[in-house]
Amino acid sequence: MIPKLPMRNRLSPRGAFELSMRSIRQDLAMKKPNSSMQLTRAADYGVRVMIQLASLSANGRVSLPDLARATAAPQSFLSKVLQALARAGLITSQRGQSGGFHITPRGAAASMREVIEVIDGTIYLNVCLSPGRSCIRKPRCPAHPVWALAQRAMMEVLSSVSIASLAAPSAPTASRTAQVPLKPAAR
Repeated sequence: MIPKLPMRNRLSPRGAFELSMRSIRQDLAMKKPNSSMQLTRAADYGVRVMIQLASLSANGRVSLPDLARATAAPQSFLSKVLQALARAGLITSQRGQSGGFHITPRGAAASMREVIEVIDGTIYLNVCLSPGRSCIRKPRCPAHPVWALAQRAMMEVLSSVSIASLAAPSAPTASRTAQVPLKPAAR
């Protein structure tokens, strides 16, 4: 038997709902990344899927549930990512008993940057770097050259690595990453 609380300690249904929502908001705030300069989960899953598909034999097809397990991505979310990759021609899908997803030669040759941009669109570290959206401070902003340098460096790194090279058995890991030489931005 559940003991009844005195009336002053009980919450009304509305109060319980508000307490629950407050708790959910606090949980979300704690899980929120400290920086907005972060890839979306969709882009991360896109890169994971492409590497997984590239690691298969030439005629290998993988089902959605198997891909979801291998990449630790939710199936329902992953299906949207796979649709975007298929529309871009990086993978193919086939229905039926022997169906599944398969990487195309174009997909294997794609860079990490291409995969990310298929999912998220063009990557810009700051609004002042995107064409058509100018910042009035740009000509005199001391931070702009730094943003431009960081943008170029990031694009060089993401463009320099193909999906096929990441799927190779000797692919670099976090402890063996190559250094990309950076050139200072022209002012």
